Amino acid sequence: ASFIVASMRRPEMPAGVITPANPLAIGDTLVGPATITVDATAQGEWAFFAFNRNSVLSVAAPGDWDLAFRRFYVIANGGPGFAGRGGIADLGKVAFDSVLLVPDTGYVVNDRDSVNTAIRRWYDYGFTSHLLPSKNHVYAIRTADGKYAKMQIVSYYCGEAEPGCLTFKYAYQGDGTRVFKAGSQRPR
Repeated sequence: ASFIVASMRRPEMPAGVITPANPLAIGDTLVGPATITVDATAQGEWAFFAFNRNSVLSVAAPGDWDLAFRRFYVIANGGPGFAGRGGIADLGKVAFDSVLLVPDTGYVVNDRDSVNTAIRRWYDYGFTSHLLPSKNHVYAIRTADGKYAKMQIVSYYCGEAEPGCLTFKYAYQGDGTRVFKAGSQRPR
């Protein structure tokens, strides 16, 4: 009986507040860790994010974005039919701050317009709650222009457990290296 009662309780899910678009050129600096919430609630529309602009984009040209979100789907700007060189590598369930160097190989490009197998199952489906809590994996991202970022999906909800608001923590290395620690900028 206690199992049934426990399974009927809806777990608390972290909820994000949608971050407004405010694209600013980042340059060759190390950004983050930062947290952003993307409005991916629309069923048929992609929401685009650019690491080198540190923002969701209101309008995105084919080569301007790095990640796109639609409900629980996440894709990179890379693969057949995409303008960028982007890809995603699943680093597993590791502490975000412990990832100081991302790999140079192993990035997966999109199979189709809505599938990137490296991040396709970023969530654990709750069979009794029907919620999508994050697996808390860290992902290495090769951006559309060949630079690097790391990210971790924190939540999929906004407000009263409304789905489609993807909150993620990230760091972006604007100098093109794969290193994510303070003082790792390339000498000028």
